[in-house]
Amino acid sequence: MTFSPPGRECDLCPRLVEFRHKNREKFPDFHNAPVDSFGSIDAALLIVGLAPGLKGANRTARPFTGDYAGDLLYPTISEFGFASGTYGATPDDGLELRNCRITNAVRCVPPENKPVGAEMNACRPFLVDEIVAMKKLQVILALGSIAHNTVLRTLGHKQSAYKFGHAAEHVLPEGPLLIDSYHCSRYNTNTGRLTTEMFHAVFTAIRDRID
Repeated sequence: MTFSPPGRECDLCPRLVEFRHKNREKFPDFHNAPVDSFGSIDAALLIVGLAPGLKGANRTARPFTGDYAGDLLYPTISEFGFASGTYGATPDDGLELRNCRITNAVRCVPPENKPVGAEMNACRPFLVDEIVAMKKLQVILALGSIAHNTVLRTLGHKQSAYKFGHAAEHVLPEGPLLIDSYHCSRYNTNTGRLTTEMFHAVFTAIRDRID
């Protein structure tokens, strides 16, 4: 199966379409469209975030690129062997992922960085197809509880059966291992909810579980 991401003019979510057009007028040099996943479909690790940031991925067209969360995520995945090159916060920095793919539960930037349930539902089929297409997938890392719940629904599991928790590991029937982390957002790192050491511990576990 081949994976087809949403097109540039995807119209599934009226609120996001309206926001997209406003941003095209306000920020004409931004990407301002659904953001494609980054990394090979043959990867063993899939990292799932929430949605593109307005001045991050929505600007650069690469997940977690150009915003604060990427400043922690990309150096971490590089340290643990999932990327080569140097992260420069731009899509042409030459960084290459190794056995890792990064995506979002919602592909378009939402107002106030908060997608609503209908938007997550509308975008979920893309994640379903993506996971099905990843024949070598072993681990999914969910960044935050919303990403965790989205992955569970995508794979047909009940949220009540697998409670989100930082560094929690969930063995899913006939599926990849699901590992949770607090989102690497500015808020979580500034408040100490997520430290670099905590984030590295999650990737240590991931590294140990990938063949």
